[in-house]
Amino acid sequence: MKFSELFKCFFIFTLISMVIPFKPVVILHGILSGSESMTSLQRFIESQHPGTKVYNCDLFSNWYSLENAWKQVSQFRDYLDSIQKLHPEGIIVLGYSQGGLLARATIQSMPNHNVKIFISLSAPQAGQYGTSFLHLIFPDLAAKTAFELFYSKVGQHTSVGNYWNDPDKQDLYFKFSVFLPYINNELKSTNSSEFKDALTRLDKMVLIGGPNDGVITPWESSHFGYYNGSFDVVPFNKRDIYTSDTIGLKTLADHGKLTIVVRPFVHHLTWHTNKRIIKEVILPHLI
Repeated sequence: MKFSELFKCFFIFTLISMVIPFKPVVILHGILSGSESMTSLQRFIESQHPGTKVYNCDLFSNWYSLENAWKQVSQFRDYLDSIQKLHPEGIIVLGYSQGGLLARATIQSMPNHNVKIFISLSAPQAGQYGTSFLHLIFPDLAAKTAFELFYSKVGQHTSVGNYWNDPDKQDLYFKFSVFLPYINNELKSTNSSEFKDALTRLDKMVLIGGPNDGVITPWESSHFGYYNGSFDVVPFNKRDIYTSDTIGLKTLADHGKLTIVVRPFVHHLTWHTNKRIIKEVILPHLI
């Protein structure tokens, strides 16, 4: 290719980049960590997409990440609202682990949001039934008996208790849980229609997870799949949340707006730190 042709291609690419910039990205960290844990992801996005504005949320860091989910959603909603007002062209929200669930709930509670793309990075969207990541806080906690703590008034003051989903204790789950069954419209509320309508406003929702995650249990929860009463995993598209379209998952899918990403051999702690994985599963959706 001649130099003049190379220069022409470079000029066109530069012009397109100026006319169609990458959308701003808002990142929400996971449990028992803070914005510093997402700094490498932030910097990598900025290096790969020069000029992209990345907001790395520093709310509810470390131990504060255990506070009640609704409290965190309320404050993240104020944070997100202040950012979207700066960017009327639309923003992208990326939530990791617990942050992916809280970010999704936040979007659902904002009927007039301008979030165009939501990326859920290994998040317990259908709930959690594994305690390995909680041993630092509750050394003797086992999944089979965790309901005794989480399905109580005290337990519902914790974020984990708010999305703990024991397949063998569904009666207690629906009786005590104040967060997950409502945000997933398993229990109807005055906000049920709003929760669904807000989610279907998205241009795209990307759900990322994999079988070697080692923390999200079952790992299919990252895609809204979950255990039934026999502890067999039911895929998301066979569950009522999808077939009855309770929060708009089927609507998104029917309009080509739902992307499911399954990536094996990725541990939970490396989804947001492994540059190769970031390039393959995150960057293609930051447009």
